[in-house]
Amino acid sequence: MSPPTIHRLGDLQLRIMKVLWARGEATVAEVHAALGRQERFAYTTIATMLRKMDARGLVTHRADGRTFIYAAALAEDRVGHSMAEHVLDRLFEGRLADMVSHLLTAREVSTEELARIERLIADRRRRS
Repeated sequence: MSPPTIHRLGDLQLRIMKVLWARGEATVAEVHAALGRQERFAYTTIATMLRKMDARGLVTHRADGRTFIYAAALAEDRVGHSMAEHVLDRLFEGRLADMVSHLLTAREVSTEELARIERLIADRRRRS
């Protein structure tokens, strides 16, 4: 059995995928407009990135006349899992406790978020 594919996305690629996950599908113009609110990207940059992502199998497209309509080829949870596993393995050498410790000390964590983490740990203990 081959190892799972690691989906490493750059910042712009991830932003584009988030637009496609939220919308289901979108044209270059629609992706460009959605991203334009956050940062300024040239229309041609978005078009080029979508073509490259299509070639890598990250997105698919269908033609509507001369317009390409893009959709995510990968599920959001699959990409998130893959990217998190990559960070865990590369930065923390697979040590989950070290990663969690880093996250808890490197940023502010609300009491609500801590309670949610505690529930997740309790649920995991019950399943083990």
